[in-house]
Amino acid sequence: MPGKLIGKPNLNGLPEIKRLGEIKGLNEECGLFGIWGHKDAAQNTYYGLHALQHRGQEGTGIVVTDGEVVKGVKGEGLVTEIFHSEAMKELAFGKSAIGHVRYTTAGGAGFENVQPLVFHFQTGSLALAHNGSLVNATHLKSQLEGQGSIFQTSSDTEILAHLIRRGGHTPFKERVKNALSMLKGAYAFLIMTEDQMMVALDPNGMRPLSLGKLGDAYVVASETCAFDVVGAEFIRDILPGELLIIDDEGYRSEIFAHASNQAMCMMEYVYFARPDSNINGVNVHSARKRLGKKLAEEVRIEADVVTGVPDSSISAAIGFAEASGIPYELGLLKNRYVGRTFIQPTQALREQGVKMKLSPVRGVVEGKRVIMVDDSIVRGTTSRRIVRLLREAGATEVHVVISSPPIKNPCFYGIDTSKREELIANDKSIEEIRKIIEADTLTFLSAEGTVEAIGGTGEGEYGGHCMACFTGNYPTEIYDDLEQIRMKEKLVGK
Repeated sequence: MPGKLIGKPNLNGLPEIKRLGEIKGLNEECGLFGIWGHKDAAQNTYYGLHALQHRGQEGTGIVVTDGEVVKGVKGEGLVTEIFHSEAMKELAFGKSAIGHVRYTTAGGAGFENVQPLVFHFQTGSLALAHNGSLVNATHLKSQLEGQGSIFQTSSDTEILAHLIRRGGHTPFKERVKNALSMLKGAYAFLIMTEDQMMVALDPNGMRPLSLGKLGDAYVVASETCAFDVVGAEFIRDILPGELLIIDDEGYRSEIFAHASNQAMCMMEYVYFARPDSNINGVNVHSARKRLGKKLAEEVRIEADVVTGVPDSSISAAIGFAEASGIPYELGLLKNRYVGRTFIQPTQALREQGVKMKLSPVRGVVEGKRVIMVDDSIVRGTTSRRIVRLLREAGATEVHVVISSPPIKNPCFYGIDTSKREELIANDKSIEEIRKIIEADTLTFLSAEGTVEAIGGTGEGEYGGHCMACFTGNYPTEIYDDLEQIRMKEKLVGK
């Protein structure tokens, strides 16, 4: 559709949030891109968001300012669908911009929840873009509504705008810092007014966010791959608990919260980020190769060929092949021209949908013992379909190896995992999962091997990473727990 112009406890056993639709795998909530002080701000933001499209495909928006007016375009769809030539003409006047790509998790779908969100006051305007999820959102919304706030969206992102606005007559920077200090959970924020852009990362540093420079302009992005696309130079990562203020004078850094218990999401390295991105100084492709190599150290399988499930598992498959001495081959091809598909109503049509997206290379796998490397198993349905595809193409054996531990627990920090009973590893043994996906053998990488392969970037048992979906040990308290779950169940009519 075209764009529209817009002005830390262990919770094993906790009931789960019910999600809309069929869970086909893990989905990241969104990606952020911002640029300050460039004559082609909107165009560069378009390219940056296109590079981050893998982080969200359900909605996108760009908001620009020329120092006097704040205006944007947003819509439900892909970047190329929303930002057609007419939409880009509407944004061409801006010298600074923030943009967002979204996958629907917290708050649900709908045009009103597509970001950036824009708010107009008598004293000026404010635009917000957010990656992550607030675990105390229900509590804060109830408190704000009790004080007279009226929310226009069901997104937890809007909470920050209300907190900032209710900060009285103190300087804007102090209101932002005070508001951020009240938030709990995972968040990376871009905040833009007519005269400045602010960048904030939660005290645990759970989401990637980096600063770069393009000529005299400053650029911020969820992943460094967006810098490469626009030709920006990487400067550094945003620090946990840091507020970066960017304006025409340059940028300055302040701390709004003490950084403690650093916990970058491990799944960023395993699955979400693009292979050409760097997170906390670690190249994602290299990290995934090490995951594959570590997996090959932990399991010994006699086989003829190693193949990876496109695209996120290719690097791990190459690493597994190198370490095991078994040749890597392109045994599965991804169809690049299959667009977004609706949930199919019958099993036969669902199976056909998998065949549209993935094709086995018969000449590679026929008559062979195949090791299929994948990054994760959520429900197991997709894994079973891929195993069947390989067998139909003539594979004599299919051994599935996973370059991460079993996902047993939900994520409350902005990743769309299903309700607990739909996580196949939550209540089933590895042998039971193996039978369900119809593999000859099934092996998961150990938690220790995962941390060792990625490399520690901080202190603690997991080397500065969040491993909650594997271990059930959450880096923050889950403040809203049952109350939040009940509210989200209402959103899907439960």
